[in-house]
Amino acid sequence: MSLLKTSLHALHLELGARMVPFAGYEMPVQYPLGVLKEHQHTRAQAGLFDVSHMGQVLLEGEEAAEALETLVPVDIIDLPSGMQRYALLTDDNGGILDDLMVANLGDCLYLVVNAACKEADLAHLEKHLGDRCQVLPQFDRALLALQGPAAAAVLARLAPEVAEMTFMQVRRVKLLDQPCIVSRSGYTGEDGYEISVPSAAAEALARRLLAEPEVEAIGLGARDSLRLEAGLCLYGHDMDAGTTPVMANLGWALSKVRREGNGRAGGFPGAERIFAEQRDGVTRKRVGLLVQERVPVREGAELVDANGASIGRVTSGGFGPTLGAPVAMGYVDSDFAALDTQLFAVVRGKQVPVKVAKTPFVPQRYYRG
Repeated sequence: MSLLKTSLHALHLELGARMVPFAGYEMPVQYPLGVLKEHQHTRAQAGLFDVSHMGQVLLEGEEAAEALETLVPVDIIDLPSGMQRYALLTDDNGGILDDLMVANLGDCLYLVVNAACKEADLAHLEKHLGDRCQVLPQFDRALLALQGPAAAAVLARLAPEVAEMTFMQVRRVKLLDQPCIVSRSGYTGEDGYEISVPSAAAEALARRLLAEPEVEAIGLGARDSLRLEAGLCLYGHDMDAGTTPVMANLGWALSKVRREGNGRAGGFPGAERIFAEQRDGVTRKRVGLLVQERVPVREGAELVDANGASIGRVTSGGFGPTLGAPVAMGYVDSDFAALDTQLFAVVRGKQVPVKVAKTPFVPQRYYRG
């Protein structure tokens, strides 16, 4: 099957990107700068990421917020206009179908979903919400992420009002005379913005941002190492339909009002199981792992206890350039999930010591005003 291309494909090739298949698209994994320097540049200044493979959807109609609440354990009804929230689509067994961002644009809800899930998510939304609101795919829009401590100064040169925004605020903004949706958020742990722009205008906007001295093009390799240091989950790796929000350690993503015993408790798929897990605990849990030797521990590595008994598996792992050490995340039997528990990852037949650790591994630097 031929790979899809984003509207910045020609620009990636012009910039010397190494392209790889990702979620059905041909995407840049790195540029000539290399993953390590791209990671460090994003932490120090500003990196521009093409995330146009993600899915964008609008929900329109008076009942949109109430309708969406039937699919997610999140407070959507009271989400203020101009704000966005992290949400989880759950199935009838409490498993995670996808994680997404939901923004209230005042006259509609704006959703950003994962690339590999976007067709399934769209079908799910249409099936369950189509009779209560309009489900409008926006797959003709590109999505750029400008991330790093210089992001605000850079984007404010094109639209001064973005400097006033704080973490998780969203608004419609004109950039180069194009109607954009800008949120102050991202997937790196740094301050920054995600910018939805009409596909036909994406290349001009990307070139304009890359012309700024602080900005470099950044590929998927550094995006992965940045999000791993920030302790952020990657769907299909650190969570999936076989994991619940409680197992994935995403209890914070269950809004208070939707929890057991509160005003709008339940009413979303899998609520009974999730509430039972919050009461009684789970058999396995996602944890952060600090690797005690300079050996990268990758996804799929088995985790064992001091006696060599299998107690879990690594779901994301690699070198953390900012931390200067290998880091990982994975699932372990709950008896081994306490902080500082000593475990071992099996790498090429050798036991590498790892320690259960708090995430994020590198402090997040979102701008909260």
